[in-house]
Amino acid sequence: MSISNARAAFRRLHHNGCFVIPNPWDAGTARYLRHCGFKALATTSSGAAFSMGLPDTDGAVTRDMALAHICTIVEATELPVNADFESGFGHAPDAVAENVRLCVATGVAGLSIEDATGDKAKPLYDLDAAIARMRAARRAIDQAGADVMLVGRAECFLVGRPDLDETIARLDAYASAGADCLYAPGIRTAEQIAAVVKAVSPKPVNVLMSAATGLTVNDLAGLGVRRISVGGALARVAWGAFMRAAKEIATEGRFDAFANAVPMAEINGFFRDELKRRAG
Repeated sequence: MSISNARAAFRRLHHNGCFVIPNPWDAGTARYLRHCGFKALATTSSGAAFSMGLPDTDGAVTRDMALAHICTIVEATELPVNADFESGFGHAPDAVAENVRLCVATGVAGLSIEDATGDKAKPLYDLDAAIARMRAARRAIDQAGADVMLVGRAECFLVGRPDLDETIARLDAYASAGADCLYAPGIRTAEQIAAVVKAVSPKPVNVLMSAATGLTVNDLAGLGVRRISVGGALARVAWGAFMRAAKEIATEGRFDAFANAVPMAEINGFFRDELKRRAG
């Protein structure tokens, strides 16, 4: 699938229904998610950072490192990819615009821009500044002539300001500034999700899922959610299995956790089939 076709397909996914956009952290996991039948993928800043041996904190992964990782995921499959582009790797609107231009050039079908500053004393950009940054991202996409979806993220619930009214006001403002899809990571209850969906309609809403919500794909579809992402959860599931097995060996001298390992033949067979599929 060409980049333009992938972008068009990605936009169509947002027109109706509800789809899951899982978050791989390397080429192998991206290819397996395609094998599972998912129609689009999204990068994860935390999964990317952990794969590089870095924490998911502001500044640990540089812009160029993030762009290289995004390229890896885009090139791993033919599926559309949405980039978790954090806060745009710049404070000023012009810096955001330049960095968004570079992200678009990787071949992504979508990218998100957060309103978090990374400063604990002032965790969110003032609304006027956040709007200017979103407009700059929109302008960069349009000037590139790319049909890339822009996702506006309100980080209120993740930075200790769990105010639903402020969250909705910010999402509304980002929609007016050019965001195609709205995202408020951290909202968890059906009531919160329904309120956001209703408030920003007809713009599609992305919801970040965790086990704590107890909600299913069907539940979220019923609430009007268009797309569901899982952030770094899949990466943390993998890390959980790895850490438990490693600790068991180090502290108990036991290898019991290996009983849950996927057989070598299954993994090797999958990647062998992938090579054949991609070759022809």
